[in-house]
Amino acid sequence: MANAADTDARKRAAAEAAAELVEDGMRLGLGTGTTVAHLLPALADRRLRDLRCVATSPETERAASELGLAVEPFDVLSELDLAIDGADQIAPDGWLVKGGGGAHVREKVVAAAAARFVVIADDGKRVQRLGPPVPVELLGFGLEATLAALAALGPGGRARLRPGTAASPDGNLIADVEVPFDDPAELAARLDGIPGVVGHGLFAPSLVTELVVARADEVERSVIG
Repeated sequence: MANAADTDARKRAAAEAAAELVEDGMRLGLGTGTTVAHLLPALADRRLRDLRCVATSPETERAASELGLAVEPFDVLSELDLAIDGADQIAPDGWLVKGGGGAHVREKVVAAAAARFVVIADDGKRVQRLGPPVPVELLGFGLEATLAALAALGPGGRARLRPGTAASPDGNLIADVEVPFDDPAELAARLDGIPGVVGHGLFAPSLVTELVVARADEVERSVIG
């Protein structure tokens, strides 16, 4: 099993490989998380001309701006050429779980608006099948009713708010749903049908263009859609 230093090196390798996909003049969506944190300096080092970026979180926007990357509000750009982001789980068929950083709703909006969505990760994020928890973003209004509906999605189900003051970039609450599931598409549809759920961290393969996954001695690129 890779130690923390090895994992971090693999995240950096995947991020640097993905940075090479970015070209002058692109409109680029930037995700959130520890792997994207390696992407930002790799992009800045390339000194691309006329690169216009959209950030999915205040943390990413701050870090990108400090490195000299041009970050614009997403209400200025209606579509993107490319979006790059990490993942918490990657299944063989291309389904993802995202949302460890609580920005999954914005990340999904950005991914859907991009002509290409590239997911970067270390190989520890590959799983044989997706499993709980699945992050969800929730309205505060009617919170207890929404949590109860989420817990009722399966036997032994639980929906727990993240401790402290965890919130999405838009100020909504973040919870993790722990319920057994075999079919991510079915669970995604059921989550979408619960009032009070703003969005969830299940990303369908139809959103994903390419995976860039770093192993111990290589970076593997695979096309999904």
